[in-house]
Amino acid sequence: MAAEQVRASHILIKHEGSRRKASWKDPDGRVISATTRDAAVRQLLTLRDDIDSGKARFQDVAVLHSDCSSAKRGGDLGRFGRGQMQKPFEEATYALKVGELSGIVDTDSGVHIILRTS
Repeated sequence: MAAEQVRASHILIKHEGSRRKASWKDPDGRVISATTRDAAVRQLLTLRDDIDSGKARFQDVAVLHSDCSSAKRGGDLGRFGRGQMQKPFEEATYALKVGELSGIVDTDSGVHIILRTS
C-alpha cells in the first residue's frame, strides 16, 4: 500500500548502450548514439556536483539536462512501489533516505542520479 511506496525524482543521461536511443531532447538519437557511458557518467557527476554545492537546484538541472520525459516535471516520477521500475533503480531508490541524492545508478535506460522525495 502507500507505506510501501516511495516518491522520487531523477536525472537520466542516455548513452550508446541505452535501450532506446532517443529522447525529448534528441528525437533522432544522434547525440545519444555518439555518447559513451563514461561520457554520460562524467556529465552526470558534474551535474551532481553542481547540485551538491548549491550552484544549481535538482529540479532545474532535471528540466535542462534529463533525457527522461519527466524532465518537464523537474524529474518527478511520482509515487511507485516495488516491481514498477527497473530493478537497479528500485533498489537504489528504496535504499535512499528521504532528501538523499544517489550516486550513479545504471539501468537499461542509461545512467541516473535519483533524489528520494518521500
